[in-house]
Amino acid sequence: MRVIRKYANRRLYDTEQSRYVTLEDLRGLILDEVPFRVEDAKTGEDLTRTILLSIIIEQEQADGEAEVFSNDLLEQLIRVYAMSQPLPLARYLEQGTRLMLEQQKHVQDQWQQAMRHSPMELMRELAEENMRFWQKTIGQAGTKDDDEQA
Repeated sequence: MRVIRKYANRRLYDTEQSRYVTLEDLRGLILDEVPFRVEDAKTGEDLTRTILLSIIIEQEQADGEAEVFSNDLLEQLIRVYAMSQPLPLARYLEQGTRLMLEQQKHVQDQWQQAMRHSPMELMRELAEENMRFWQKTIGQAGTKDDDEQA
């Protein structure tokens, strides 16, 4: 795992490449699926989550048309944190996002293969994949809820 050190002057240093990097450079690592950890240069504290959130904020501000987090969605997320029993939202968001990315790749792959299936066949496959995902997710949530109640 690549280690990025964050210094007090806010600079980020890639220890593998021996150079300073930007949030955009780290975004590139994410897109290339290169695992990394950001740590405080002085204390060694893991700052990865904070840096990832900073990258998201930068993305949201850079292109207003590619906005992912609307004001309403952000307000709803803040309300989740305020709940006495917060929902297991992280797991659903992770799994839902993973499914969405997998489906997007699947659709692109299908398109590149010159639509070897009819459009209806492609939609049927996506619907079946969605059904399997949600059955699995709901089954896992039910098992977890049963464990918590025991």
